[in-house]
Amino acid sequence: MNNRIEQMPLKLREKVAYGAGDFASSMFWKLFSMFLLFFYTDVVGISAAAVGTMFLLTRIWDSANDPIMGLIADRTKTRWGKFRPYLLFVAVPFAIIGIFTFSSPDLSATGKIIYAYVTYTLMMMVYTAVNVPYAALMGVMSANTVERTSLASFRFLGAFGGGLFVTATATYLIEYFGNGLDSAVGYQLTIAIYSVLAAVLFILTFAGTKERLRPPVQRNKLKDDLQDIIKNVPWLIMVAANISFLIFNSLREAAMIFYFRYYVGVQDVVYFGTVGPSALVSTYMSLWLAANIVGVLFAKPVARRFGKRRTFLTAMIATTILSFSLYFILPYQVELMFLLNFIIGVTTGINLPIIWSIFADIADYSEWKNNRRATGLIFSSSSMSQKFGWTLGGAFSGWILAAFAYQPGVEQSDLSVLGIRLLISVFAGIGALLCVIFIYNYKLDDATMKDINAELMKRRNDENTKNT
Repeated sequence: MNNRIEQMPLKLREKVAYGAGDFASSMFWKLFSMFLLFFYTDVVGISAAAVGTMFLLTRIWDSANDPIMGLIADRTKTRWGKFRPYLLFVAVPFAIIGIFTFSSPDLSATGKIIYAYVTYTLMMMVYTAVNVPYAALMGVMSANTVERTSLASFRFLGAFGGGLFVTATATYLIEYFGNGLDSAVGYQLTIAIYSVLAAVLFILTFAGTKERLRPPVQRNKLKDDLQDIIKNVPWLIMVAANISFLIFNSLREAAMIFYFRYYVGVQDVVYFGTVGPSALVSTYMSLWLAANIVGVLFAKPVARRFGKRRTFLTAMIATTILSFSLYFILPYQVELMFLLNFIIGVTTGINLPIIWSIFADIADYSEWKNNRRATGLIFSSSSMSQKFGWTLGGAFSGWILAAFAYQPGVEQSDLSVLGIRLLISVFAGIGALLCVIFIYNYKLDDATMKDINAELMKRRNDENTKNT
């Protein structure tokens, strides 16, 4: 594969096909981050503290799976490429296990916890098996850094399209299928619809994309690969920043249902009259994701104008300040609440494609420094850090609710309501602040990457000349 093909612009249909994969993944990511804690506590009947502990234990194992999957993918060689086959073969298992995860069989209290541990662990394993290769696929579709940023933007357009589809429909579908009475049935049938759609979209992504960069199958020793990545300072910084970013995101999203059900309640909204918490939280979630999409659309032109690092840093500073401000919003200030939600969503959304584009740069940096490429390992580590941040955020969410004496399905005490308010504002804002601190110390700016890519292109040209 020559450098001209590797640098060529990608067609729109291929970018759309790539984005479809994250539409599928993100339907479930949003179900996990926005609905799963509430499902386990208020529908299944597991305590918030037990759910927090389960999230920690199962997701630690899940986080460890990501680099393992990356190493496997780096060593895969098929006629379809390294990464695309996993989209095809894991699609159906993903759908089946997704349905079981959101099912609530009639079991004892202990049986419910065991069932949740088993199904959720399996769900995270199949999620890893499809999502790590999917993420790495971007690194081998094109060597053009501008096209990578564009691919990342399409990825997150798909991601937030999938999330928006869930937030706009899930509450209503759950109530419809449950007839307003049986939430367990409502959840199971709703997830069945999302599961079938996800499987179809994964297969469409497999069919519509192409791997152009064909680095050799890795035969390096695992010890050497791990030593390379541990010495990669930009990688260490971005992993820490990504973990902090996901702590912010998961705390905020996990708190939304609780925030509207137990703090905001029924309110009079300008032009809409009296609105209940279910409609308010569905709209709030959807506006949040719509704002993320607006941010994603701004990512490419803003990052091109100011650079990835500067854009990332500025957006996270704004996110931190606005998150802390949300604590002071009163229940009846719905319009102001939604305005803050939209602005935070935009500043957060700008950084999502930039994070993945930066990890693609780090893969190039690793190749430049070590003379061998480990795309799957780099991208799996980014997915690992994402999941580890999500792990901590999910565990903290359950533990914080328990610490503030949360009781499922009843009127909450003032202490519990305070915990819910802190969860969505101050505690989430602390995660964003940590991200600011880490990204401030990241040094691979756009000018540095331009020099690195030029050197890599020269090396590849020399290698192609040698082999002809």
